[in-house]
Amino acid sequence: MENNQEEKKSNNKLLLILLFLLIGGNLTFAWLWWQEKNRANTVVVEKEQVIVERDNVKSDLLELQQEYATLQTNDVNLQKELEEKRAQIAELIEQAEKHKNDSYIISKLRKETETLRSIMKHYIVEIDSLNTLNKTILAEKAKVSEDLTAEKDKTAQLSKDKEKLQSTVNLGSILKAENPTVKGVKFKSGGTKEVETTKASRVEKIKVSFVVGENKIAKQGVKPVYVRIVSPDGKEICKSPDDMNMVKFNGSRGYYAGKQDINYKNEEVAVDVFCGNPNPFVPGKYLIEIIADDVVIGESSITLK
Repeated sequence: MENNQEEKKSNNKLLLILLFLLIGGNLTFAWLWWQEKNRANTVVVEKEQVIVERDNVKSDLLELQQEYATLQTNDVNLQKELEEKRAQIAELIEQAEKHKNDSYIISKLRKETETLRSIMKHYIVEIDSLNTLNKTILAEKAKVSEDLTAEKDKTAQLSKDKEKLQSTVNLGSILKAENPTVKGVKFKSGGTKEVETTKASRVEKIKVSFVVGENKIAKQGVKPVYVRIVSPDGKEICKSPDDMNMVKFNGSRGYYAGKQDINYKNEEVAVDVFCGNPNPFVPGKYLIEIIADDVVIGESSITLK
């Protein structure tokens, strides 16, 4: 009886121990499960936070990308730096998409985003300064251009005034053949005596007489004076139709019938020019022009019968 009771007590103790062990194991398992569940929840929350932060960083980068796109400058070096920063932002956006679950990378991208935004503020200040400087330079350039235009206009006006004055001087320096007279002559006594005639068949030469008037501003020196004669048939009388017998007058060229050199000293000079004709003179009206210094300085005519 005593042995049975001892054995029964021993079995009860064993059952009690096993019960405690089972309860302890269950409690331990429950605690471990609770810990794991909390850890899993924490991981999920952290991942969600990383994704949210990634989205925020990506959104900031996209906004920053647009802001950098609005920055424009004519400075070559600064524009190159802006292009480099835009390429860097594009690379950061790509990394944010690629490492969306990596909290370390996302944190690093956040810092780089803030750094780029800080740099952008300096660029804005620098570009504003350059724009202000450019506006100043453009204003100064416009003023210089305006002054230069005014100076050019002034110079052009002075040039016109000078040309006008020179034209006036040139016109004033043109010689004048005063009181021109024309007659047909034939020669007697071995060519020493002139006899005037109006009959074409008897005329040997046409004599043109005139006075080159006084002109104080005309150029002095030896001057050739030419007489151009147009016959009734509209032809120019000349010794030979070649360049040696041509003269310029009023922008044109023509043949001259006679020539006389004078030594002009700004005083009156009486001139006689005898003009021959290789062909017989014919009846009709002959037009006479007196030329000096490439200008017609006198005109007259004669009609032969």
